[in-house]
Amino acid sequence: MGLNSLVICCFLMFSLLFISGKNWQLSLAELIAYMQARQVNFEIHHVSKEFFTIQTHHAIDLKAIEELGGTIKIGQIMLKISSQQIKDAYIKQDKQAEKQIAEALEKSGIVSQIVEHANGKVFFGVSVYLEDKQLKSRAGEIQRLFGSAVKAKLAECGRKARFMGFANKAKGQLSHVEVIKKGLVENKSEILVCIGRETSWIATTFAVHNPFEFQKRDVYKPRQRKIFGMPPRLAKIMINLSGCTEGKTLLDAFCGVGTVLQEALLIKADVVGTDINSWCVKATKDNLEWLTQEYDLRNVDYQVVQSNVHFLSRKIGVENIDCIVSEPDLGPALRQIPTTPYAKKIIKKLVPLFFGFIEEAYKVLKCGGTLVVVTPYIVTRSKQIVTMPIGEKAENINFMRIKPFNSEFFDKTLSNIDTLTDLESLIEVDSRHLIGREIHVFRK
Repeated sequence: MGLNSLVICCFLMFSLLFISGKNWQLSLAELIAYMQARQVNFEIHHVSKEFFTIQTHHAIDLKAIEELGGTIKIGQIMLKISSQQIKDAYIKQDKQAEKQIAEALEKSGIVSQIVEHANGKVFFGVSVYLEDKQLKSRAGEIQRLFGSAVKAKLAECGRKARFMGFANKAKGQLSHVEVIKKGLVENKSEILVCIGRETSWIATTFAVHNPFEFQKRDVYKPRQRKIFGMPPRLAKIMINLSGCTEGKTLLDAFCGVGTVLQEALLIKADVVGTDINSWCVKATKDNLEWLTQEYDLRNVDYQVVQSNVHFLSRKIGVENIDCIVSEPDLGPALRQIPTTPYAKKIIKKLVPLFFGFIEEAYKVLKCGGTLVVVTPYIVTRSKQIVTMPIGEKAENINFMRIKPFNSEFFDKTLSNIDTLTDLESLIEVDSRHLIGREIHVFRK
């Protein structure tokens, strides 16, 4: 989705709600980079591990969800109320508070929107996201009581309704799979109840992540390399962190079986892949050919060549690339948590590869181009963290580090943002692997 997919509405302010994936910092960093790359003016008004709220003058096309790897749901905020009011109504069962929320729901247009899109009997769902850990055990209870309030308002409109909820008190959220299968997005009938510590937001879901598409590109592509594979979700996040958009040229210098290149082709970028392994080069070509047919991609431009990363600039030329997104060798597949000396030994062995790659990346990037690179992140038996000292090397050859969070994008009244804006990199740790990923962003 390029700029033409963003409907610019100069006189309207859109309040949007984003439900993040498991790694909320990665999700938020990706969202910020995605909006920046598409020149969308926005301001973040609330940040938590469960959800974010932003205000913008741009109406985001529902296809945006297909281009975000770290966002589960996007909602249009319809109502903003006090969290204490929700607690009074649904925890303390204060009838007056319940009545006030019911009246606010009616005025918000949420119920009338459900009625407008329903054919026959109304079917709707409610998902509750709680910032307060102490309330998490009550999520299912809040879900049912809120659903009952909506159902009562639908009855006043003369519509019979079926509410999708759970008997389990702790489970108050519909998964993205459940929302897709029940057609709740098309019918504007999933309500997101996001309860912050002081303020709560009620939204209608208008886009939801489709895991089946990611699964297809991960599991059903013709050539696989499971041990060293990067999931399409993470590849998409890294592409967005690079600021890559339609028409730009993206390079993956360690392309493996082409996961990063696949995701970049889907946003209509031109892609270049290199790998020292001839099998990987062939596998990537097969996978990209499969992708172009499976998704009916026309007029796409991709090339994949065998190359040692130390000779990258000789192979593909100087200053030809807009964005580089790469995950070099992260070390051996460990069977047990390493000692600190062994972790340091792993890093030391990989330093020449990474430093050589950084030097070549600088040569092939255009001025203003972006490098997103993954380095090993190892937590040892003694709980020490061992990482690659790549920042100093990058800065010595005139790369500028891009921090994932900039205070200019946050509402000035937000507190505790310093913990985010101080971060220099992003960490992704998969419980299945003993070596995690540290993701860095640099600009030439």
